[in-house]
Amino acid sequence: MKEYSLGLYEKAMPKELSWKEKLEAAKEAGYDYVEISIDETEEKINRIYMSKEERLNMLQSMFETGIHVRSMCVSALTKYSLGNEDENMCSRGMEIIEKSIELADDLGIRLIMIPGYDVYYDKSTPETQRRFGKNLEKVVMMAASYGVLIELETMENNFMNTVWKAMYYVKKIESVYLGVYPDSGNIKNAAVALGGDEEEDIRSGKGHISSLHLKETMPGLFREVPYGTGHVDFEKVIRAAWDVGVRRYVTEFWYIGDNKWRDDLKAANTKMREILNRIQREHEEVVC
Repeated sequence: MKEYSLGLYEKAMPKELSWKEKLEAAKEAGYDYVEISIDETEEKINRIYMSKEERLNMLQSMFETGIHVRSMCVSALTKYSLGNEDENMCSRGMEIIEKSIELADDLGIRLIMIPGYDVYYDKSTPETQRRFGKNLEKVVMMAASYGVLIELETMENNFMNTVWKAMYYVKKIESVYLGVYPDSGNIKNAAVALGGDEEEDIRSGKGHISSLHLKETMPGLFREVPYGTGHVDFEKVIRAAWDVGVRRYVTEFWYIGDNKWRDDLKAANTKMREILNRIQREHEEVVC
């Protein structure tokens, strides 16, 4: 019986690849699925306006390769944030997430991860936080009508850098369609900065965490840190996540032009599966 799924963040591969090539590369490296990115570039945002034919072609590629796109990262809401006081920026963000939900529904994507920012490029205020909470509830209700989960990612700033902080909104909105999608590197950095513990932080979200991003970080550095060169204890965070019922994990790292990127995919898969398989074996039970 399949006990867990390990996905690959799309940006770990060259953007020039077609979807079929990306899915084939993920399969070759041993992954179970791919996480699609809708970032703040117009190139990625335009994906939400895919034609019916493009959507069908993408679905065909999934079935032909046997690797599906099963989660979506809508980091475009970093720029077009839900708490933005600029009505044009906020409205654009609401349009992006609405169209992203529709795309997810068409492609069979189960969950959408959104960044835990009220605002990113502007100063956070009580008003931006109020607007974030109000618009987040609208987004969750919208997603609920499609049966798609909205998951809050723990980010690098103080607004939502821990699971505990994300849980404030989960408890406030009280919907089965809103949960938390922690980033292992971000919560590690928060634990160091705040004098906390990432394992206990994960436990604070028990019953509300769908997936875990497996990302490396260093104090003050949140992106493009190669696995093994930072301070994230992946065994510790994966064990904590496993103990609260998390069975979906995604390796989050970036393609930065290295010709050995396929080897990087395989190395990351091997590293994380070694931990996951070991934990799985420890929890195996005989069930009739």
